[in-house]
This record gives sequence, C-alpha cells and structure tokens, in this order.
Amino acid sequence: MYRKEPIPSFLVTIGLVDAAIGGLGNRVGLFSFGIVTVGSALALRWWLQQRPIQPSQPLAQTYLPPASSSVPTLATPKRKRSG
Repeated sequence: MYRKEPIPSFLVTIGLVDAAIGGLGNRVGLFSFGIVTVGSALALRWWLQQRPIQPSQPLAQTYLPPASSSVPTLATPKRKRSG
C-alpha cells in the first residue's frame, strides 16, 4: 500500500504517531489532530480509489527521416582581417 499510495500512507503514519503521543501524554489537541489526520488520509485514499482510471492516450511517435547519402557541410565565410 505504501508504494502504491505514498501520500495517504504517510499521512496515516503521521496521524497515528500524533494520536499515540497525544493519547499517552494527555494532550487532547495533539490526539485530536492525529485522529483528524488519519481520517483525512483515509478519506483521501478512498477518494483516489473512486476516481475512474482514464486510459492514457499513446503519444504520437516521431522517427528520424531516412538516412541521406550526402551530409551537408557547414562552412563559415572567411573574414578579411583588417590590419
């Protein structure tokens, strides 16, 4: 699950840690924040699974033109030196 949906999994982990620390330390705010974070992450995961998966359109492939027998040469015009 973690590799398939990394963001919701990360949020669940953070929320569980916050809830555990808040519950053990009698910190109602931190415990509540952890529970809300876990709930939000589970809702996000459910929402991501409910979206219809749209097949991606294959990109048009372009190929190089066939090799030509002559290759153009690059020539720079010679400059006259002033002197």
